[in-house]
Amino acid sequence: MDRSLVSIVVATASGAPMRSSRPKPLHLLCGRPMVAYVLDALAGAAVTEAAVVAGREADRLRARVSAEAAPMPLRFTEQTGGRGMGHATLVGLTSLDDHGIGGDEDDVVVIPSDVPLIRAEVLQDLLRTHAEDAAAATLLTAELDDPGGHPRITRDRRGRVAAIVADADVIGEERSIREVSLGVMVVRRGLFAPALRRGAPRFGGEHRLIDVVEVLAETGHPIATHQLAEAAAGDLSPVDSRRQLADAESELRRRTNDHWLDRGVTMVDPSRTYIDATVRLGTDVTLFPGTMLQGDCVIGDGAEIGPDTRLVGTTVGRDCVIEKAMATDAAVGDGARVGPFAVLHPGSSVKAGAVTGPFYAADGPAETSD
Repeated sequence: MDRSLVSIVVATASGAPMRSSRPKPLHLLCGRPMVAYVLDALAGAAVTEAAVVAGREADRLRARVSAEAAPMPLRFTEQTGGRGMGHATLVGLTSLDDHGIGGDEDDVVVIPSDVPLIRAEVLQDLLRTHAEDAAAATLLTAELDDPGGHPRITRDRRGRVAAIVADADVIGEERSIREVSLGVMVVRRGLFAPALRRGAPRFGGEHRLIDVVEVLAETGHPIATHQLAEAAAGDLSPVDSRRQLADAESELRRRTNDHWLDRGVTMVDPSRTYIDATVRLGTDVTLFPGTMLQGDCVIGDGAEIGPDTRLVGTTVGRDCVIEKAMATDAAVGDGARVGPFAVLHPGSSVKAGAVTGPFYAADGPAETSD
């Protein structure tokens, strides 16, 4: 029987780990909120619908994520009380039920919102393993030289998965286990909520997501794993600090630059070229060192940008040259030359073929003359 595929994205984290008033899932990477990259990966793995479980600032998260071009229908719901990922998953499952989405034979991918580097291909492989093994649940795992901090995968004498043990609960021989859970799993929906509720509640009534595995294993349901190489497992590291946010940004910028290099854009020094994921570039564009393109920038074919130029939400026509300039929400016509040391303020424009000369400043809708 074919199963449909839905997801629960746990986006309940506050901004506390980032020392911020902004919820963690909304911290920006290459111009987009962190959670948007997780949603993109799910869409790339053929997830048809997702329940996004938010925390106390649910309205703020809903508004920001809804402003993006959602890759699939999203259902937003709120977890109250902060009772962990297991409870958040139950909230998400209830939301799917309330909206009449899918049935017991569906598969449900559960994923946190703070793993923006996850690739669609990893999820595709996870789901392929899940289907081939006819598993009740399939876990994304890795063998790490230093597993400290990660939940361990325990197995019985026949090598079957028995449980996921939280790092704080690891004792004795379990400390030598190198196989760890990476926090992403796919579970058959009809088994999911009963297993969550059956797991022993912790202090404060928290139902832990990892306990689902032990419950299913004890009742004879097959548990599979899809193991990543240690290098690839780094993409599943949660972003929990500003330093980790900067590291994730660096990797996403590298991926973005590679994307455009493969599509006919020249970068004189990619390590000093910064392109938001929201930017659109034509072919034969040349970007010189120190170029920063942010927001909804559109750069036409054959344009030369930089060095040391920052454009935000600006449209640049074909065959333009913009050197040592700053522009925000501006427009530059085909064949224009702007700079050096030019400033285009919001709403300003430079008409086609114009040459601004050095130290030019444009306020509002004023245009240059030929």
